[in-house]
Amino acid sequence: MNNALFQPIQLGKLSLNNRIVMPPMTRSRSTQPGNVPNEMMAEYYAQRASAGLIVTEGTQISVMGQGYAWTPGIYSAEQIAGWQKVTKAVHAQNGTIFAQLWHVGRVSHPDNIGGQQPISSSALKAENVKVFVDNGNEPGFVDVVIPREMSKADIEHVIGEYRQAALNAIEAGFDGIELHAANGYLINQFIDSEANNRTDEYGGSIENRLRFLGEVVAAMTQAIGADRVGVRLAPFTSLNGTVDATPIDTYIAAAVLLNSLNVVYIHVAEVDWDDAPETPTVFKDTIRDVYKGVLIYAGRYNGENGSQAIDAGVADMIGFGRPFVSNPDLVNRIKHNYPLASHNPETLFGGGERGYTDYPEYSPS
Repeated sequence: MNNALFQPIQLGKLSLNNRIVMPPMTRSRSTQPGNVPNEMMAEYYAQRASAGLIVTEGTQISVMGQGYAWTPGIYSAEQIAGWQKVTKAVHAQNGTIFAQLWHVGRVSHPDNIGGQQPISSSALKAENVKVFVDNGNEPGFVDVVIPREMSKADIEHVIGEYRQAALNAIEAGFDGIELHAANGYLINQFIDSEANNRTDEYGGSIENRLRFLGEVVAAMTQAIGADRVGVRLAPFTSLNGTVDATPIDTYIAAAVLLNSLNVVYIHVAEVDWDDAPETPTVFKDTIRDVYKGVLIYAGRYNGENGSQAIDAGVADMIGFGRPFVSNPDLVNRIKHNYPLASHNPETLFGGGERGYTDYPEYSPS
């Protein structure tokens, strides 16, 4: 088997069996009330434990960090106990699992955060963005609202919440954490120029807009060790209404910063819709020059082009999102070139086992 995806790799102190990553995918199946991870989630992740690395669905670090109904948290004792079921199940299958720590910032609605006003870098509404709420009436999608600009005290408070969430993740048995700094959520709302109109040391220049990212990462690495902290970035997406005027410059600077903080990996989410532009080669080459840790790319990859990206030295690991939904044995399917099952889009979010834990492994007929 010469496929580069099946070479082992060292991730900090962890030895991974292959270079295939199951990236974060929201599935909205936590137990209510309380947004508590459960046995069904444990089974789902354990079924996929042959991945070199699993990164969980986005997991809110606080009540205010929640953007959508039914997503799991990692701030209460019940949630930590729920995640312990998940990590035990994955480790029983010899898997490695990181928790993705998430604060959505302005991508929320008072119905999801106890009636409060969402917070963000600035009092700018995310345009044309809806979130899923369950307010006791009919669950459904509603427009987001104008957020409140975070004060210095708010910033300090949220940095503390990230730090505590990292400690909670280790208590829950995770091998490490991934900071969600992508896709238009809170950290991204500080980074991207068009979502941040602050005039203090957290706004304006690229260095200022990266300050919050740097302070959050520093707090978490100090708490649990840099070898257990990865960061997800989405330089060229405009998901949830965040846009940056100079993405190459901004995100190269982010990679330089993260290199100085010694994070164990950077996980780049590429745009993945059908006619999406390719990530510029100059960006990929420069990131590789300035960042010395493990580089993960996720986007429109299959076994062939994923292996090529590793052989070319562009990436160290490759994330496969949607294929993992309907192919719990994706690693084996890629290895043997078995056909992939397609997922049912109707069962992606919410519900029970159907479309979640009932996708079969491949059996040659």
